[in-house]
Amino acid sequence: MDRYNEWLEKLPKDDPLYKELIEIKDDESEIKERFFQDLKFGTAGLRGKIKAGTNCMNFYTVGRATQGIANYIVECGEEAMKKGVVIAHDPRHFSKEFSDFAASIFAANGIKVYLFKGMRPTPQLAYLIRQLHTISGINITASHNPKDYNGYKAYWEDGCQVSSEIADGMMRKIEELGYFSGIKKMDLDEAKEKGLVETLGEEWDRRYLDRIEALKIHESDEIDLAIPIVYTPLNGAGSVPFSQMMKDRGFTNFNVVEEQRNPDPDFTTVGYPNPESPAAFKLSEELGKKVGAELLMATDPDADRFAIEILTDDGNYIPLNGNQTGYLLVNYILEGHKAAGTLPEKGAMVKSIVTSDMSSVMAEAYGVKMFEALTGFKNICGRIPFLEENGYTYLFGYEESVGYAACEDIRDKDGISAGMLVAEAAAYYRKRGKSLWQVLTGLYEKYGFYAEDEPNLILEGIEGAERISRMMSTLRADLPKEIAGLKVEKVIDFKNGYEDIPASNVLRFRLEDGSVFSVRPSGTEPKIKFYFYTKQDTRENAIRRNSEIKESLLEIVNSIE
Repeated sequence: MDRYNEWLEKLPKDDPLYKELIEIKDDESEIKERFFQDLKFGTAGLRGKIKAGTNCMNFYTVGRATQGIANYIVECGEEAMKKGVVIAHDPRHFSKEFSDFAASIFAANGIKVYLFKGMRPTPQLAYLIRQLHTISGINITASHNPKDYNGYKAYWEDGCQVSSEIADGMMRKIEELGYFSGIKKMDLDEAKEKGLVETLGEEWDRRYLDRIEALKIHESDEIDLAIPIVYTPLNGAGSVPFSQMMKDRGFTNFNVVEEQRNPDPDFTTVGYPNPESPAAFKLSEELGKKVGAELLMATDPDADRFAIEILTDDGNYIPLNGNQTGYLLVNYILEGHKAAGTLPEKGAMVKSIVTSDMSSVMAEAYGVKMFEALTGFKNICGRIPFLEENGYTYLFGYEESVGYAACEDIRDKDGISAGMLVAEAAAYYRKRGKSLWQVLTGLYEKYGFYAEDEPNLILEGIEGAERISRMMSTLRADLPKEIAGLKVEKVIDFKNGYEDIPASNVLRFRLEDGSVFSVRPSGTEPKIKFYFYTKQDTRENAIRRNSEIKESLLEIVNSIE
């Protein structure tokens, strides 16, 4: 209530946020939700609903965060200030306004800023940080969240999202500040006149696309460029670069879902713009049936996540989970390099600790080592310098939540490069009389019949956060000895780190039949996530066993009030 009253006192009376707060003056639970904490850096920076409050995304929380990061950069020295910051944004409500506001704050602190002419994909920002040699990068985006969210992703000079150490340093600077004082601002036009803010030209878009297209494994004459494909950017930043990339590669039957081609901050045709959700493919399936598409592809609003649906032998579209798309990409990259004689002597791939082990078996079959990392691409791509220092050649990194990083120079998940490789793979196999569905079923037959399931429970607000905390603490205090009639053979608690994996709030269980499941709270959303993986003698048996394990664990978890 003290925070709420301070905002009422200090907000200008003509600020829309003031009116918003007046309207909730008798709603104690809503006031508590908005002011019980400051937004904190999670797996991918700040994220919250767009409204008034310290726990929300608005000009005051964005201003405070930006000033804190500016203070951190200033403390790094004059050279860091000259290197500057590159800022991008997605199509969401206030994304452009927040990005311009952040630019005006950095400029007022004497820090060089690079802006784009319009929205750009998150992976393009990550790539250009190292190309422009900036000290940092900011993207105003809430990724795949619903329309009432926005967020703030922070990157460092290595092109990765800020490490825990740097994030902690930034948070210390942010926490030294209030919301209504100490924020320096400069008029954006004045900043441009003084050379503190520079708008990036089209050559930087071309540089990003050139780097992606250089990842191709097979040339045009080796693939069927007439393969019918449907793509949806879900009204996000992937629309222009994805279409240009497919045109550059020569695909002649590439179709975009027209209703989802252009920016729409309300995501009117989809509601929840998450390509992981099969509901996001409704319009793609309709268009796919019209044009006879064999492959449906989608990126989320900031184009870092990528998901697909493929045509099965019975003529229906089936959504693939992130693990399955990962299997196809791992196989295509390894198979392609081996056929071309370009498979490195010390090849390496990286997956998250909550991703299926099937890809590790596949990599081993090609003599490639699969490393593990914590969830999030600051951790997955954060492995790249270590790999390079130890003589490994990075080939691919991914996690089950439809994130893929195929290029060592783009140190974040990239839906556009993933899309290029999947489209190329589909076209390559089509020329040889095979579909992606047949390739996937062949992989199960070759490497084992695995099943994958990644459900989650959404528990919003303070009560939800407290219940998630109780779920984790209760599981730790009373570790299950048996799940679905199977003995728990091993439990790994990453709370204090494990081997070379840093500390994280994750529990991983291995059962006597080799099945594995993990539990972790999301770092960016009000969710507790579960990951179930089983291998059996048939795919059907694996799916059944996986379902039994899931139901048994969720029964335990749901009983925790």
